[in-house]
Amino acid sequence: MTENRNPQDHESEPQGDGFSAGEGPEATASGPAPQDGETAGQSDGAPVDEEELTVQDILDAAEAEGEAEPEGDADRSAAAGPESEHLEDLLRVTAEYANYRKRTEANRETERERTTGDVVKLLLPILDDLDRAEKHGDLAGDAPFAQIAAKLRSAVERLGLRPFGAAGDPFDPTMHEAIFQQPSPEATAESILDVVETGYFVGGTLLRAAKVVVQVPAN
Repeated sequence: MTENRNPQDHESEPQGDGFSAGEGPEATASGPAPQDGETAGQSDGAPVDEEELTVQDILDAAEAEGEAEPEGDADRSAAAGPESEHLEDLLRVTAEYANYRKRTEANRETERERTTGDVVKLLLPILDDLDRAEKHGDLAGDAPFAQIAAKLRSAVERLGLRPFGAAGDPFDPTMHEAIFQQPSPEATAESILDVVETGYFVGGTLLRAAKVVVQVPAN
């Protein structure tokens, strides 16, 4: 018997090497399907890093840091308050101690000069006698008392005694005691014409004013 075939049956049969459902020339041309670990949007095949920070993560972290900084500054300011007060107290105490040391040293030096002055003052009459002897020429050259006078003057100088007052020096009423004034047409200012009694300092303390004859300008 002759089998009757519907012409549509020939059209539905696959011809040669057929394609399965979902496959065709277009599918073959587009390449193989994406493998595991790849996405359709990645054409370079780079793997996805799930731990990578996003831009939003970075922005959120920066914002959180910005909000935390003022609190940190406030905490530091609050903590620095007592420290600043302690520092001011320490500086004040240090300054007070430095001033105390200066006053103590100054008072000690003044007391030392006063004590030395009390002792040396007992020797002033002897020094005055040596000055008079020197004016009369008794201490010139190899005079017997010349070496003794030199040793005594050297000893009192080591104690801080300083003589002052010499002819020709300007007259200073705070240091010199004028016992006589001698007018002179050649004088343009008050000056010492002669020293009657030498003045002395002990350190910076005036022990005795110099007694002098003052030369003054003539009217």
